[in-house]
Amino acid sequence: MINEANQQKIEQAVKMILEAVGEDPKREGLIETPARVARMYGEVFSSVNAPAFDNYKLFPVDETTEMVLIKDIPFYSMCEHHLLPFFGQVHVAYIPDQKRVMGLSKIPRLVNYCAKRPNVQERLTVNIAKELTRILDPKGIAVSISARHMCMEMRGVEKTGSLTETSYYTGSFKTDQDLKREFLQRING
Repeated sequence: MINEANQQKIEQAVKMILEAVGEDPKREGLIETPARVARMYGEVFSSVNAPAFDNYKLFPVDETTEMVLIKDIPFYSMCEHHLLPFFGQVHVAYIPDQKRVMGLSKIPRLVNYCAKRPNVQERLTVNIAKELTRILDPKGIAVSISARHMCMEMRGVEKTGSLTETSYYTGSFKTDQDLKREFLQRING
């Protein structure tokens, strides 16, 4: 959440941007825009000053499965180079260790936590894996992200619909090619 002083700073900056591009911030359709943009930034960058991710629960299990996979998790983040959105889907898998698993709904929350800051897709991919490692210390993690970037679609090369793919593997997903292949088949199948 953005405090009142920073809310006002963002509002002033948005007014200056509107003026700099030739708009009138006092025009009827734009009067409330600076305040809306400031509130929106408070939402989309809410993890910047947040404490470490702790919104999870671990559950003991008698036997662990070979792979826990949550796929097609939607996400939205902001490119740190242009402050334009990038969005898509995240697939997260891990091999449990120490006979405990994470509550399934908490993995999408972890993705949201990692996404709500200025990012590049490559760092977002790694950060999801690092947070999951910190929490669970599993035998291995696989994270794959497929995303569209508005900084490529709205400006620059203007290639609408192109996807950027990133992946990151640790532990058994890095050393066991059959396991990595199974992960890739399951997320693409």
